[in-house]
Amino acid sequence: MKTPTIRTVIALDSPDPYERGKQRSAALGDELLGGLDTYFRLFRTVGIPEVTVRSDAERLLDAVASWSPRLAAEMSGTADGAGVETWQIAALNGRTEILSQALGTRPGECSTIGRVGSHVFGVQTWDWHEELDPYWHLQSVAGPARSFVGLTEHGMMGKIGMNDAGVSVFLNILGHQDDRPAGVPVHLIAAEVLANASSVAEAVDIVCSAGATTSTALTLMDESTAVTAEIGPGAAILIQPENGTLAHTNHFLDSGLGEGEKPGLYDPDSQQRLALVQSRLDQSRLSLCGPDSVDEIVPFLYSGPGEPGLCCVPSPDAVFGQRWATLATVTMENRKREMRVANGTPLDARGQEWLALVPVSS
Repeated sequence: MKTPTIRTVIALDSPDPYERGKQRSAALGDELLGGLDTYFRLFRTVGIPEVTVRSDAERLLDAVASWSPRLAAEMSGTADGAGVETWQIAALNGRTEILSQALGTRPGECSTIGRVGSHVFGVQTWDWHEELDPYWHLQSVAGPARSFVGLTEHGMMGKIGMNDAGVSVFLNILGHQDDRPAGVPVHLIAAEVLANASSVAEAVDIVCSAGATTSTALTLMDESTAVTAEIGPGAAILIQPENGTLAHTNHFLDSGLGEGEKPGLYDPDSQQRLALVQSRLDQSRLSLCGPDSVDEIVPFLYSGPGEPGLCCVPSPDAVFGQRWATLATVTMENRKREMRVANGTPLDARGQEWLALVPVSS
């Protein structure tokens, strides 16, 4: 069982995005630089030289500045506060896009379940490189149109979270053969949703306006609605709940986008994990009319001996760049405006107290 860690919860409260960025870097201090160094080591390890990282990051920064000057200003403030160049912070926020060009490496794996029943709720595991476990934090952000709380990595504006309108975002990385670091980074799309959307419909509009060029599934929920937006290069396809449930791992569910799936990236593991989750949901629906609470749905992401790895634990002999681990488990209850976070896997979460976050009302 993973030893619980007291996570930093940083509070940002300036109406000015540049100043919020400076608040972010001040709150994180040298830990932000540690995360930056680890990412640049990762880029080198997977064969992406710094000159390419910089070129990609500057291209992404231009796309963000055109789409959301607010986010560009916040990244600039974060960079200035940390004493680094803005393109380096853009590289952090665009790490998914930059890593989409890596050769011979498998990304981390995540599993998400969203439920629309008597109320809307969901759970996600976040799997990523074990070496980056020290470099994520929780945040409470006020100042944008919507206040929000969330889990994100050091130097990144957003990832998984919920805002004061009850709109929440889960995130699963996908892989398409045409992925490239050119459009708005998917993590910044999630940040923009949290900072501005008052409903799933508004969240979808934001996602569709971004022109992303790297693939992701964003599961978007509010008090009464849930949908997964599968983002591929130049496209965003909406996946509706089936039997009141949205379940997603790391492959496309839309057949059109699936035709361009990057081979050998997640298969067959992703399909096996999703099949396991779906079988548990089917059994539950037949016997109990489906899970109707967060506490009921978290065990659907337990991994038992011989089962697909819903809980990700690195092999003892795995080297840097291949040590995938479940770093956190996150739940959302939209009606309550409550996000809960536990360190490690859903199995680890049984032995620790969840940290509950509620956004400050705007």
